Amino acid sequence: MRISEILRKKGAEVVTIAPGVPVRELLRVLAERNVGAVVVSSDGIGLDGIVSERDIVRNLHLSGAELLDRPVSAIMTAVVHTCSPDDRVESLRTTMTEHRIRHLPVLRGGRMVGIVSIGDVVKSAISELQTEREHLVQYLHG
Repeated sequence: MRISEILRKKGAEVVTIAPGVPVRELLRVLAERNVGAVVVSSDGIGLDGIVSERDIVRNLHLSGAELLDRPVSAIMTAVVHTCSPDDRVESLRTTMTEHRIRHLPVLRGGRMVGIVSIGDVVKSAISELQTEREHLVQYLHG
């Protein structure tokens, strides 16, 4: 299965936030949108970084409540692993596991076209297993 198939099922919406926005606002966006990570983008199209709940927790531990008024750019991951809609889900699973990543922006020609989470990858694996099981059962009961 390709990443484009996951995006076709889940949609291509990417929640973004500008790098200068305070972490306090980031918390609101994460809660309201019920997401675990937000892509940091100056223009809503390009990729400046990514920031996740994990980034907030780690930095809150170091900085305390002062963190809430700092810009998102202070805690974002600037070097972001990405994938393409044409990539295979199997390779994405490997990347996510090896690098302990839960969210990967999907880029085509340097522009964001979606985001894939570890939950999306697990769902696709379960779907593939269920389809395979159904085919095997049909074959056996032929």
